[in-house]
Amino acid sequence: MPDFQLYDLRVTVERIEGRSVCGLQVGDYFDLTESCRLRLPPGKHFCIYALSAVLPLLAAKQRALAAGDWLERDSLVACPNPDERLIMRVERLAQRTLDSDDLT
Repeated sequence: MPDFQLYDLRVTVERIEGRSVCGLQVGDYFDLTESCRLRLPPGKHFCIYALSAVLPLLAAKQRALAAGDWLERDSLVACPNPDERLIMRVERLAQRTLDSDDLT
């Protein structure tokens, strides 16, 4: 199987339009690297409910998408907690080449 490329991603809390229920603050983030590794800064946390909202989109954002694909243009995701109204931004970091034999 040939090598393939994926983007590393950063998911950052861009704004909180309500009250912070889970303790996240604007600027908190996690990185998704090497296809499947979640990395948080030391001593930080990330709410599992906010994570559940963004998780289904991450595999697609890791890949190169067609220019007209809505996910290529859009990068904001809302947490499902209506009191919090936490908005996260998904951004691509470096692209890395991976070997599928190492992952499956």
